[in-house]
Amino acid sequence: MTQRPFKVLGIQQIAIGGPSKDRLKTLWVDMLGLEVTGNFVSERENVDEDICAIGSGPFKVEVDLMQPLDADKKPAVHATPLNHIGLWIDDLPTAVEWLSSQGVRFAPGGIRKGAAGFDITFMHPKANDEFPIAGEGVLIELVQAPAEVVAAFAKLAG
Repeated sequence: MTQRPFKVLGIQQIAIGGPSKDRLKTLWVDMLGLEVTGNFVSERENVDEDICAIGSGPFKVEVDLMQPLDADKKPAVHATPLNHIGLWIDDLPTAVEWLSSQGVRFAPGGIRKGAAGFDITFMHPKANDEFPIAGEGVLIELVQAPAEVVAAFAKLAG
């Protein structure tokens, strides 16, 4: 295998889905004390999500509390309670190119702007004949880390 030309820096987000954000907020906001820092609604993605935060600065991790706009439509953001995990990537286009060449399957949509304003793409949860490597049931979001996050993780690595 050729050397990996990118780094996974850390966790950018955890997305949790349910039929109602209210119950999720009771736990994550009222009980655990996370702060709601934003909201994202998308008809195309069938989602109404509250964006919460753990930590601060470049090490802040989003916890997205998601409910579907229509429970009968796809994507069904509530059907899997742990909807997806997001990983900071230092060079997203290079990562996607290299991972694809190694047989990793990506979900349709390519690289695009995500809810938090960063470039994102998703690794598909299921492999197929053409792309035999996937998330093994987990949807994985790859997120382009901004320069300050890349620099902060570089300092940690020494």
